Amino acid sequence: MSSLAQKATTLLELHKPGDPVVLPTVWDAWSAKLAVDAGFTALTVGSHPVSDSIGKPDNEGITFDELLARISQITAAVDVPLSVDIESGYGEDPKRLIDGLISAGAVGLNIEDTVHSEGGRLREAQEHADFVGALRAASDATDVHVVLNARTDLFVKQVGDESDRVERAIERMKLAAAAGADSLYPVGFHSDDDYKRLVEGLPLPVNAIANPADGDLSHFASLGVGRISFGPLFQGALAGEASKLLARWR
Repeated sequence: MSSLAQKATTLLELHKPGDPVVLPTVWDAWSAKLAVDAGFTALTVGSHPVSDSIGKPDNEGITFDELLARISQITAAVDVPLSVDIESGYGEDPKRLIDGLISAGAVGLNIEDTVHSEGGRLREAQEHADFVGALRAASDATDVHVVLNARTDLFVKQVGDESDRVERAIERMKLAAAAGADSLYPVGFHSDDDYKRLVEGLPLPVNAIANPADGDLSHFASLGVGRISFGPLFQGALAGEASKLLARWR
């Protein structure tokens, strides 16, 4: 088994409902090394923090090649499994996405159902599942089981009526699971009851987003989630502290 294949296996095995893996969301070699030096054994790269770090907007304001350049810098600096937020795929073919990530040293990805290159429309449920399936097929053609984290933006975009949004998210993500996803990401801040409904209704580990400044690991564990990441909130918290330090010198 290759080193990357082993890292992918390790990343997948870390997803344990009720004992969630915490994947600090990083954006460059410095932040990745900061997290690894703090004791974390796997990381995720966020599209929003990466875009901010090079002065470009989120929502595919950077190219896939620009993302890969940053990923290569990170994997050269730290030797841990790395998952990458590839937004909605940058308009690239699934094979190109998988091959590019593996070549840069990544072993996991987030794929969302908002298509930024098409006015921010939401992919239809089966359409998104088909894209997940194409990514799985491309991964299966290599020796690396790229860990696919299928995300839905139903909650953050407040699509449709709130009364049945959880049920619609579950049905949407079940299709992604059947297509080959390894974990499921109903991105957004949810009530405990909604998290429990999502966890109970979904067949794979659920990814929760947490604020590192005030979130509680044991509480998320009690809800049954299997993965925790920070989105842009870790970078935002560090920026807030930096602003306080710099304000003393104005």
